[in-house]
Amino acid sequence: MDVEDGTGVLSVERFGPVWNPGPFELGTDGPGTVVVGVDGSRTALRAASYAAGVARRQRARLIVVYVTMAPGWESMAPMAAGAVQQAAADVAAEIRDVVAHRAQELGLSTTLVVRLGDPLDALRRTADEVHADMVVVGASEGAGHRIIGSLATRLVRTGRWPVTVVP
Repeated sequence: MDVEDGTGVLSVERFGPVWNPGPFELGTDGPGTVVVGVDGSRTALRAASYAAGVARRQRARLIVVYVTMAPGWESMAPMAAGAVQQAAADVAAEIRDVVAHRAQELGLSTTLVVRLGDPLDALRRTADEVHADMVVVGASEGAGHRIIGSLATRLVRTGRWPVTVVP
């Protein structure tokens, strides 16, 4: 992974053909840029498949965002922090391989952005930076979202683009 650059971006990789939206065509005025958040969960993988389908049909570019959170306790337990960082790097590498393979298979202009930080902030920041027309996320499967709210709910409340939640 690349070194964090102060904006939380750890790496950016592009796969598939160069994005060329082509001329405007009546009836195909859908999204030009689709952002999808992935974390390796079942619902996130379904969200990525849905977003790839939308991007392929609309000849849009697909921005896949994986967010790794920095452990706040790394100074207290440096060995455990190293294990958490390695696990996050392993998940990022697995996601990278799937994204590269699917982009090639579908002939889809795809960018993988790996960010460090809070998933809500990272998705919002990425969507704003790339001028996203829609954001796609998987539905939360955890019970903790009932207390602090799911990522999808928080995106809908704070975003400036349509949010699609995939079950």
